[in-house]
Amino acid sequence: MTNVPEYGTRSVAQFVFALLLELCHRAGHHDLAVRQGEWARRGDFSFWDGPLVELAGKTMAVVGFGRIGRRVGELAHAFGMEVLAVDPDPGPRPAYGPFAWAGLEQACARADVLSLNCALTAGNRGLVNARLLALMKPSAFLLNAGRGPLVDEAALAAALNAGALAGAALDVVSEEPIRADNPLLSARNCLLTPHIAWATLEARRRLMHEAAENLRAFLAGDARNRVN
Repeated sequence: MTNVPEYGTRSVAQFVFALLLELCHRAGHHDLAVRQGEWARRGDFSFWDGPLVELAGKTMAVVGFGRIGRRVGELAHAFGMEVLAVDPDPGPRPAYGPFAWAGLEQACARADVLSLNCALTAGNRGLVNARLLALMKPSAFLLNAGRGPLVDEAALAAALNAGALAGAALDVVSEEPIRADNPLLSARNCLLTPHIAWATLEARRRLMHEAAENLRAFLAGDARNRVN
């Protein structure tokens, strides 16, 4: 059996920051407000609805420090953030700093942004539950571009609606396409996108090219990108 391990790494990591920057600046909301005449009605040179957030100096905790998680950490560092990494198999320490390995509870407590970039396993289903959410700062953001079942969605919706978390952005949910009764659809400050982090044109081209190369190697009696 073979796979295509690297096709979406850069695209998914980029999308993590698309979600985060939307939470920080609400660019889409403000664009709509301008088009609806709100800027003209207010009469000032500038206006904003809700706090705008700068990332420099804040802490990004990355849960799952594989290919994608490491790229997310690199981007966080480029924004001037401290990076915490949570992974049961840590691997090499990155060259940049500030950086530290952390346990999940420690990361939740310290994070200004918690990004889920781990695979789904039997042991981490519902990983982000009410107990872990209660450890997080009320000013923190949760991002999930990993797998939907990593998050207890009812617990997350309750935390958002109670103001116990500043916002969340999720590209994946527990059942896809999303069900009409998913509690995140009515949660406060919750951004939802339809599992598109992987889907840039460039990533899809890489996927098709590498899949074809895997097949070509197999037909030639060889194997590349083997997983068993």
